[in-house]
Amino acid sequence: MKKHPSKERGVAVISAIFLLVVLAALGAFMITFSNTQQLTSAQDVRGTQAYWAARAGLDWAIPQVIANNSCPSATPTFVVNNFEVQTSCSTSSFNEGVTLNLIKITALACQPGPCSAGVGSLAYVERSLSVTLEK
Repeated sequence: MKKHPSKERGVAVISAIFLLVVLAALGAFMITFSNTQQLTSAQDVRGTQAYWAARAGLDWAIPQVIANNSCPSATPTFVVNNFEVQTSCSTSSFNEGVTLNLIKITALACQPGPCSAGVGSLAYVERSLSVTLEK
């Protein structure tokens, strides 16, 4: 009995190659998705750290303002947990039958490097908090 050559010869090889390509693409997608999730999680943690660094800046500035009854003459830049913290203070007043003085304190925490230099980079994290005191 003679075997006749089949027209379907090599289909298994083509199917196996197609399956390998699909599985490799799926694996590459899973790795990319995992890396993105990890980066997002790390940025979230750093954002929380920046928030608390900015809060520390406010915690430093508020007693200064209350003790002097005005903005401090110098608002230093300092480092908290590798975050640069800049504080600023401004005063304003208005009169509605009674004169009120408002003191606005702002704390900006950022990382990496100086706050103005890092904007636009993938690793840059910044948080700003402000509080207004009435005197």
